[in-house]
Amino acid sequence: MGFLPTTVKEMQALGWDCADIILITGDAYIDHPAFGAAVVSRLFEAEGYRVAVVPQPNWRDDLRDFRKLGVPRLCFCVTAGAMDSMVNHYTANIRLRSDDAYTADGKAGFRPDYATITYTKILKELYPSVPVLIGGIEASLRRLTHYDYWSDTLHPSILVDSGADFLLYGMGERTVREVARAMRNGFNAKRLRALRQVAYVADAAHVERIASSQQLIRLHSFEEQQQSKQAFGENFVTIERESNLLEPQHTLVEQVGERFVVVNPMHTPLTTAELDYAAELPYERAPHPRYDKRGEIPAWRMIQHSIAVHRGCFGGCSFCTIAAHQGKFIASRSEESILREVQRVVAMPSFRGTISDIGGPSANMYGLSGRNKELCQKCHRPSCLHPRRCPNLNNDHRPLIELYRKVRSVEGVKHAYIGSGIRYDLFDGEEYLREVIAHHTSGRLKVAPEHTEDAVLAAMRKPSFSLFEELNATFKRICSELNRPYQLIPYFISSHPACRENDMKALASKVLGRLHFTLEQVQDLTPTPMTLSSVMFYTGENPYTHQKLYTARTQEEKRRQKSYFFDKRQKSSTPSPTRNQRRATVAHRRK
Repeated sequence: MGFLPTTVKEMQALGWDCADIILITGDAYIDHPAFGAAVVSRLFEAEGYRVAVVPQPNWRDDLRDFRKLGVPRLCFCVTAGAMDSMVNHYTANIRLRSDDAYTADGKAGFRPDYATITYTKILKELYPSVPVLIGGIEASLRRLTHYDYWSDTLHPSILVDSGADFLLYGMGERTVREVARAMRNGFNAKRLRALRQVAYVADAAHVERIASSQQLIRLHSFEEQQQSKQAFGENFVTIERESNLLEPQHTLVEQVGERFVVVNPMHTPLTTAELDYAAELPYERAPHPRYDKRGEIPAWRMIQHSIAVHRGCFGGCSFCTIAAHQGKFIASRSEESILREVQRVVAMPSFRGTISDIGGPSANMYGLSGRNKELCQKCHRPSCLHPRRCPNLNNDHRPLIELYRKVRSVEGVKHAYIGSGIRYDLFDGEEYLREVIAHHTSGRLKVAPEHTEDAVLAAMRKPSFSLFEELNATFKRICSELNRPYQLIPYFISSHPACRENDMKALASKVLGRLHFTLEQVQDLTPTPMTLSSVMFYTGENPYTHQKLYTARTQEEKRRQKSYFFDKRQKSSTPSPTRNQRRATVAHRRK
């Protein structure tokens, strides 16, 4: 099939006089099913549309990148890329990063802050009559009022700030195809407003009209949330509960000034056939040739020989955005589709026998679901694992073990590793762990206990640290029995709401002292939009219980917490920026 065009010359070679849809992305263009922009582009293409891609346009010059392909027949689509642009740009202590894994040669500076807003505003200024659809993780998780850590303020829906016509939130495999079909006879706003997993801005009269035919939940307005942190917390609880339903029915409406942000219900979970279809579109499975002389793209190096086998996560961790974006319920690909992709990976010229990851958001949730679907339909829990594992959850790992064995049996596969994190609180017995240690570990197995102290773990929605200690003992025993000199690599988070300095001291004592781990990664919490952690960070309380929580808010407090894992002599003597200084810095960069 070839790559989708990125220049006028490439469009002309295809015999196009214009594109139907032009997609703007903050990432380099990699035509691979692990990258959302590629999936959306190929889905539109499969529906018969001419799709062109403008990767990482220059927003600081005369805007020629936004003009070069002309005006699309139907619309522009905009995504910041595979990451929120602010997470991509800044560390947890608001330091500008020096690299970008989604850019050729890892170079920073090829996308703006708040990329979705910046790109959309430029397009609306250049082409005010051309519709703009936004999507991707940045837009999806900013679809309603959210706390923005980098400016330390509440922001309204990204629809309001950007001026986009529509927002396609969550995973796009079904939504994009429905949007494509709604545009078959031209762009039709009325049809798009009727679709699930679509959000838009409307006036009061429109809201009153749909109230008679749709089940509406009216959230606290943006202005009410600015005045009341409790109102913001109450909105989050409603939004999270609606996001975690098996069959969502309610449309969410949030007033901003004289207008209303309307968020239609999420889809039911994707079917296996839908996932297989999207995964097997004619991707080139490589970066566009335009990057051949610009250096390797780090994110591509990491995933080029990996296989994603499912979507969604029912862990419900407070700091994680997966459920809000992909959904709580697991959608799994078929064995046949996965094995066909393995064959395609084996055929790649760069393949040397090693599949780097057979996984998903959590490696070992493939094929898992509730035993009784009627109970799942009634469930409002944000997590199937916290505060305890749901008794209705079928956590049988045997289908996944069988899949691993079939992948290993494919000719040309020497190793098939598990690079995604494993949820050890899903284990019953040690069959799965033994299989992974024996056949799917490159020497280091990643797990994420995140903390050791019960109060902090409760705020994180993570299991007791005693489960990790059991895992550690079992891991060592199995490695000894199999004569494998492997390492368990735990990940921890500092400065999470409810975590005090004494909690980090206790963590260090248990992990570095009693268990003798040498830690490589301790993540200082970054409160990202639409997570429970960000709501607790901003409000100072758990919105479900209204329990007050200590939160390390200053950079000095955060640095002290993290310092328990490192030589204190290495601590920076640079004074921490004040909150006002941070606001001024971000405001300046936004300009």
